[in-house]
Amino acid sequence: MSSIRRLSLPASLFLVFAAALPASAEPRALAGRAKVYEHLAPNSLERISTPKALLAELKHPNVPPTRLWQLLEHGEKVECLACIPHVSRLLYSGHAKNREIAAWWLRRRIFGVFGPGEVYSQVVSTLTDASQSEERRAYAANALGEFLNPSGIKHVARAIVEDESPLVRRAAVEALQRLNHEGPSRELGSALSDPDESVRLAALRAATSIHVFSSPDKLAELLGDESPAVRKRAAEALGALKIADAVVGLVAVVSDEDESPDVTAAAIWALGQLGDPAGKASIEARRDDPNPLIRSAAAIALRRL
Repeated sequence: MSSIRRLSLPASLFLVFAAALPASAEPRALAGRAKVYEHLAPNSLERISTPKALLAELKHPNVPPTRLWQLLEHGEKVECLACIPHVSRLLYSGHAKNREIAAWWLRRRIFGVFGPGEVYSQVVSTLTDASQSEERRAYAANALGEFLNPSGIKHVARAIVEDESPLVRRAAVEALQRLNHEGPSRELGSALSDPDESVRLAALRAATSIHVFSSPDKLAELLGDESPAVRKRAAEALGALKIADAVVGLVAVVSDEDESPDVTAAAIWALGQLGDPAGKASIEARRDDPNPLIRSAAAIALRRL
């Protein structure tokens, strides 16, 4: 296998050969690269694995993860159709980074990945097949997010409202976040009412990350959620998104002396972010609170009002 030497440059500047060169041609090829990059030191030119060498390592059952990541990163522009089935299996790896790097490599390939019956459609089928394990369905949702293909939005959105597994629904929410979309029928907003806490928390994270979120009323409703973690994250989301209509609800949280200090501090912070004078009195009432977290949050928020 050709040796691999890293450039101290972005991957986009690598000069990649798609196929192995005959031994006699290699010196000429290296000379040609040296001419193109004559301003670089000769030892900075990188040799990339050939498709044959890349395939040989991908077939090995015990490739260390770090080696696998290196292989796929360095082989970003290596055309190896025979490698696709081996990389696609990594979409269902128990190692999250393996799944991520596999989807990253595959989404750069049109042929063999995005055609009918190819990898992409196989992943969609896995997500929608109830006979598959919930783990594989969740990994399929992850893959659709990492493929960054807008056509995957409808599939993960449907999983949010139809799949029986909280694991799959949470993965589908995270995929929508990766795709920067709330779903064609605002399925992300529906996920905020999911019976599973982890799904609601994932939806709250996504709501503050995507470009457009149009269900702010559902965020305010979560200030009364049974889970303190959800209430805290809901308050933070309301502040981050500057939902002006949430002032009344946030004031109620701040005024509740039985509320968790973490939730109270988050609500105080949110009122400070909103900058509405209507929240000032409730914050001032907690300025000398025995809890240092609440006192600190109140002092900071009052500076913004």
